[in-house]
Amino acid sequence: MTKLSVNINKIATLRNSRGGNIPNVVAAALACERFGAQGITVHPRPDERHIRYQDVYDLKAAISTEFNIEGNCQEPRFVDLVLANKPTQVTLVPDALGQITSNHGWDTIKNRDYLEDMVKRFQDAGIRVSIFVDPKEEMVEGAAETGTDRIELYTEAYASEYGYDDKKAIAPYIRAARKAQEVGLGLNAGHDLDLHNLKYFNEHILGLLEVSIGHALIADALYLGLEETIKRYLAALKA
Repeated sequence: MTKLSVNINKIATLRNSRGGNIPNVVAAALACERFGAQGITVHPRPDERHIRYQDVYDLKAAISTEFNIEGNCQEPRFVDLVLANKPTQVTLVPDALGQITSNHGWDTIKNRDYLEDMVKRFQDAGIRVSIFVDPKEEMVEGAAETGTDRIELYTEAYASEYGYDDKKAIAPYIRAARKAQEVGLGLNAGHDLDLHNLKYFNEHILGLLEVSIGHALIADALYLGLEETIKRYLAALKA
């Protein structure tokens, strides 16, 4: 079964909008674990507009499932944060400063030498590394050359096309997944996956190990409740 890692950034966004500590991001993460999520994801950004750097330390001390920290390794403070907390996995995302949300993967060919150095730095600290990439076979091959453990396929294009031409939407991801298997990379996916498009994606992408879902899942929880929402996402991920 593909693992579900819940991105709790939006919980932190709600907290920060009012000040104080309601809702509590650690309590929310523990609830996600209790309701069946197999991992917790955070994506701290330099302006700390949602997850704060201190949240990462607090979560690391509290959660018992896999911990995935996403972010831009070109930010020295981010690198220091990851190395200080040693999560299960670090996902390297090429965000620009002030970017609202991730909107593209790494050019693993152009940035191969840089990524190779960063991958080794994190792996030497005992951290599994995943590189965020677009669903292009050449980018998957380039990622493999960096020595990374996994890639995470950026799924916004799939989510936008799904419901109009499902076969066309999924086709590049099927090819990218096959290439990942050929070159020995583990496979994650994330961005705009939701209860409408997740099951189809999971059924067609062989070898999918983990999805990271935040915005849609937290939004669904407003209507369904967090426990029921996680239950439905887990059901969509069953083989």
